[in-house]
Amino acid sequence: MARPRQHTPEALHAQAMAVCDAWLQEKPVHAFSLRAVAREVGCAPSTLLKLYGSFGNLLQHVNIETLARLRMVIEPLTQGGETEEQMRDLALAYWQFAQQEPYRWQLLFDYPLAQEGELDQRQNEMIEALFLRIENGLKAYQPALGDLEARRLGRTLWGSVHGLVQLGLSERLGYWQGQQLEVPELLDQLLLTILAGLKHRPDIA
Repeated sequence: MARPRQHTPEALHAQAMAVCDAWLQEKPVHAFSLRAVAREVGCAPSTLLKLYGSFGNLLQHVNIETLARLRMVIEPLTQGGETEEQMRDLALAYWQFAQQEPYRWQLLFDYPLAQEGELDQRQNEMIEALFLRIENGLKAYQPALGDLEARRLGRTLWGSVHGLVQLGLSERLGYWQGQQLEVPELLDQLLLTILAGLKHRPDIA
């Protein structure tokens, strides 16, 4: 086992993120600890504290990795194609990502994000970039949509998508004629309804 002094900051960070990734593939974060990460990396907990400042900051770096993974899933879906198809693909990808990474997903939304400093700035920039893709899609679909309204509508739309995803993960969407309601079908209905209303709104026609 390597001694703490043999870990460069970059190598230590990479190893810590790999340990967190392996843990979150199997288990939720609430049973995790700084000591557990240090044990798996092969260093003292104080070494991780020196690098991150706190276990909370280490988890914020995990959240940054999660946002980066989500960006890698979403970016290819925003290149070309009809807006309706793009939005449906994005919503479905969002749902599939949450299904495939449930514990990362839980950490991202259940654990408070950074409130200040570089971590806060990096997280905000990544979140804004994701929202911007939604806003640009809405403005392409309805060119008369102003920047402020596109900003509000993008968050309203994606907040609704997120709500369906969360309810789907917890299996709280209910049943119809003995069959559980499926998230993809509900996402389709949501997007078709909102986009149809946006296309035919008389106030921005």
